[in-house]
Amino acid sequence: MNPLILSGLFTAAQSLIERFFPDPEKKAAAQLELLKMQQNGELAQLAASTDLVKGQLEINKEEAKSSSLLVAGWRPMAGWVSVFGLAYVSVIEPMARFVSQVFFMYKGPFPAIDTSLTMQVLVGMLGLVAARSVDKKNGVAS
Repeated sequence: MNPLILSGLFTAAQSLIERFFPDPEKKAAAQLELLKMQQNGELAQLAASTDLVKGQLEINKEEAKSSSLLVAGWRPMAGWVSVFGLAYVSVIEPMARFVSQVFFMYKGPFPAIDTSLTMQVLVGMLGLVAARSVDKKNGVAS
């Protein structure tokens, strides 16, 4: 782990303690806890996690720049497949069942799609989009 990153995190944490703890006793307790975290290596783990996320963000940016559908198109394709599954289960299949029963007296089975996996992907993608939108609205990200 890069010691410069760790010292930067430690300095930033100390400045936050100075800012948010005006009471000397609480400030001393928070600084003691920070020193314990530093000794336990929790700050190193936090820095490693932060580096990992930053690396993944850079990979995502490079993927999005690609002109190849196999590189840049897999995320949108996952979204469209998930949306199609949701549309089939919630709109297409019930309407087709209604039309077939009312107009054609068909009461047989319709193809069922297990959308549990695609819904997880869709909700995850929408959650990320919502978080990004909130960040943009609050001026945190550009």
